[in-house]
Amino acid sequence: MASPVALRFPPGLVARTLAAWAVALLVFFPIAFMLLTSFKTELQAISVSTMWHFTPTLDNYTLVQTRSDYLQYAQNSVITSVVSTLVGLLIAAPAAYSMAFFPTRRTKDVLMWMLSTKMMPAVGALVPVYVMAQSTQLLDTRLGLIIVFTLSNLPLMVWMLYSHFKDIPVDILEAARMDGASLWHEFRHIVLPLSLGGLASTGLLCLVLSWNEAFWSLNLTAAKAGTLAALIASYSSPEGLFWAKLSAASVMAIAPIVVFGWFSQKQLVQGLTFGAVK
Repeated sequence: MASPVALRFPPGLVARTLAAWAVALLVFFPIAFMLLTSFKTELQAISVSTMWHFTPTLDNYTLVQTRSDYLQYAQNSVITSVVSTLVGLLIAAPAAYSMAFFPTRRTKDVLMWMLSTKMMPAVGALVPVYVMAQSTQLLDTRLGLIIVFTLSNLPLMVWMLYSHFKDIPVDILEAARMDGASLWHEFRHIVLPLSLGGLASTGLLCLVLSWNEAFWSLNLTAAKAGTLAALIASYSSPEGLFWAKLSAASVMAIAPIVVFGWFSQKQLVQGLTFGAVK
């Protein structure tokens, strides 16, 4: 006869729980190590003896704020990420609506072509993008970053919204058309309300991608429009890496988006898992 403990905790459940904790600790360890390093001095950061035992200090955070205009970098990140996400949704939603409900013979080919653009390394497009930004005086400007972020995330936005729109039953749209609804009213009053979860999850994911984008930020900006990625990179010099200050700058860069993601995780999970009709 099985013991009460075995009935309460099946072996399969225990194994899955231990595996989940192991993966969580593995993912969280680099973040925890970076957080600890940010409270060390530079000597403590490179010393093995002070890896876990040290006297915390806030000097690195003070130095990051006094040496660099943290608020300016943070403002650039917020503006470029939010605006590029909103502009991307304004473009991707009608495009996905057209492809989902009015497909042609080439719709799938267009979708695959859009997805294929994400497979190209960003460095492959650096020279033409840099030349175009230079010729249009968009180097080191927020507008230039917004355009690049929007275009780089647009294929992913269209694909995600296309998948969410395809989950909407066509019968609902046909009933609206029989009642005399125009395409705009159908899109505005039926498709968008039924896809709020998909819009939220798509916007949140692309907001995180734009916030974390470092390649274009480092190559297209300098002092005026630099994002938090540029702030982090500024602590790498020919003399070496300043690990403690680099960790402090990294913590200050990821903290806002981590907090935002924490409070938005419910909407993100709902948008990625729920369909339009249950």
